Amino acid sequence: MNLKNRVQLIGNLGGDPKYYEFPSGTKMAKLSVATSDFFRKSDRVVKETQWHNVIAWGNLADMVKEKIVKGYEVVVDGCLKQNRYTDKNGNEQCTYEVVADTILFSKPDRA
Repeated sequence: MNLKNRVQLIGNLGGDPKYYEFPSGTKMAKLSVATSDFFRKSDRVVKETQWHNVIAWGNLADMVKEKIVKGYEVVVDGCLKQNRYTDKNGNEQCTYEVVADTILFSKPDRA
């Protein structure tokens, strides 16, 4: 069986992407994507929003910089990356980010 680390997020950009170009020429964009789930709790519908850190590299980072802004709906396909580090208090921390392979986008509908 071929098991792969794959993630797909469909959500909205919570802010303009941050773009970085390093001295080596490597380009990176960071995006914050909000996804929402709805579920019933007692007699009401509850909306639960989660925030996801997304990283795009190279030409994909350039596209993000040029075409995507806060509020756009995005579809991100990529893989999940775990980052471990020790904080200033000596405690081990763990964060996750999605490293994007592709990003599709559309402008939000404004009625």
